[in-house]
Amino acid sequence: MESLLIVTGSMGAGKSAVLGEASDILASRNIVHAAIDLDALGLANLPAGASSDDVMYRNLASVCKHYASIAVKRVLLARAIENRAELQLCRGVVSAANTVVCRLTASIETMKQRVRMRETGFSQGGYIARVAKLNAVLDAAKLEDFSITNENRSLTEVAQEMLVKASGISE
Repeated sequence: MESLLIVTGSMGAGKSAVLGEASDILASRNIVHAAIDLDALGLANLPAGASSDDVMYRNLASVCKHYASIAVKRVLLARAIENRAELQLCRGVVSAANTVVCRLTASIETMKQRVRMRETGFSQGGYIARVAKLNAVLDAAKLEDFSITNENRSLTEVAQEMLVKASGISE
């Protein structure tokens, strides 16, 4: 792969929505790419002893291999990357020459409200409680190359700004 754009942020920051919009923008420009919501590759109830993160990254490796086989050179990836080790793992699995990390931000209350609206089931309370904790982890980790506010703006505006700041992904 030539380029990897990682979209990170706390729960409710809009990673999946911005990923989808950025993918639509690139597709409208006929730019070949893959957009992957990494969490979706790890949704499972696994047997005892199996690590969901390990399975998720093995699934990512497989997906990237398939994309590379059809000459996809740009990957957009959504995931709350919490530490440098996970960032290095992501980089190693995707194996891109150029990696850029964009962190999406919004107020804690906005992110909690988004999670409250999205997660209406059994685990809603735990997810809402995790918003501020995850945001603090991401603040401390400082893994992003740049941040973008995803609040009181259109999805298209946020995605376009991200693609401009990530430069190589949209060329």
